[in-house]
Amino acid sequence: MNEALIFDAIRTPRGRGRADGSLHEVNPVDLLAGLMQALQQRNRLDTAEVEDTLIGCVMPYGEQSGCIAKTAALRAGWDWQVPGVQLDRYCGSGLEAINIAAAKVRSGWESLIVAGGVESMSRISMGGAPGPRDTKPEMVFQMKPVPTGVAADLLATLDGRTREDVDRYALESQRRAAHARAQGYFAKSLVPVKDANGLTILAEDEAIRADTTLEKLGALKPSFQAMGEQGGFDALAQMKYPQLARIHHVHTGGNSSGIVDGASLMLVGTEAKGRALGLTPRARIVSVGVVGTEPTLMLAGPAPASRLALKKAGLRIQDIDLIEVNEAFSSVVLRYLDEMDVDPAKVNVNGGAIAMGHPLGATGCMLMGTVLDELERRGLKRGLVTACVAGGMGIATIIERV
Repeated sequence: MNEALIFDAIRTPRGRGRADGSLHEVNPVDLLAGLMQALQQRNRLDTAEVEDTLIGCVMPYGEQSGCIAKTAALRAGWDWQVPGVQLDRYCGSGLEAINIAAAKVRSGWESLIVAGGVESMSRISMGGAPGPRDTKPEMVFQMKPVPTGVAADLLATLDGRTREDVDRYALESQRRAAHARAQGYFAKSLVPVKDANGLTILAEDEAIRADTTLEKLGALKPSFQAMGEQGGFDALAQMKYPQLARIHHVHTGGNSSGIVDGASLMLVGTEAKGRALGLTPRARIVSVGVVGTEPTLMLAGPAPASRLALKKAGLRIQDIDLIEVNEAFSSVVLRYLDEMDVDPAKVNVNGGAIAMGHPLGATGCMLMGTVLDELERRGLKRGLVTACVAGGMGIATIIERV
């Protein structure tokens, strides 16, 4: 069986996902196509050698519709023989793209694949098109779905987290991200976004708030209380968890993942193909895990997905040097730390989505690039990336430097 090797990992900066954000002016096809051109140039890549392009995109509507993977490849000027596919595993989409690429390479059916994701949240908003659970009352009563923010508050309530607990975690994410940006830890993978004239639009993540304090975080109002209490979602959650007298709404815009624009890519292939093209492998994809979890609570998937990936690899959590847990909400990471009994100093060492933002379809691939860069910088061996996934899922991937 072929090893699935990572040859390169790049990303755009994350731009604030609103009309005054730096990347709002960039069409998502162009955002992804610009990154594809950078990947080609960095690796002197003959794009005709790429056998597939797998791109995660959670809101494939409007400007992000029409199989954005193929559209962006054509827009980037890649060889027209390169195929593409858009995939959606909600917040796990970018990581799922890598996992599928690894499976295809390991099977021997393909030898060089580009995987990643894109999300322009300033132009295509989260929930931009209703799904069946939004329009079918019988599905609501059967499945008892709640918005992710309410699910995060439910998770915090079940775990006994206070507002100070989640704010303190958020403060540390901001501190670590600001330090990493200032020290240039992201520079290896970061590709500035430029306009048609070659002028830089955005060169660094712009959502980080280096001046964050616990007092500022504490002054923010809960973001999901109204939809929980007035929208009836608290009652729906309590039907599933009747032991709770009430849901404590502790999550705010300050301790939840930021809404941003961004794209990410990874070049995955076999040793033989890399040798033929003069590509130097940086890591191998060791194992993956994907699980389903209770759908109302929804966000408890990172730990069971990690345990599955570890079991497949014959490893223990103690064998992992660095871990990236997507910071969808503070309560998600705090639950992971408890369940896996892992040292917080090994988790999200350069901050996460609370500080930098969560461009839905791109995040998983971004996290993989982040952990790979940091493994190399520290001279460490193994990394694990995991995320909770809407609808009640979890996903995880383990890599090892070569």
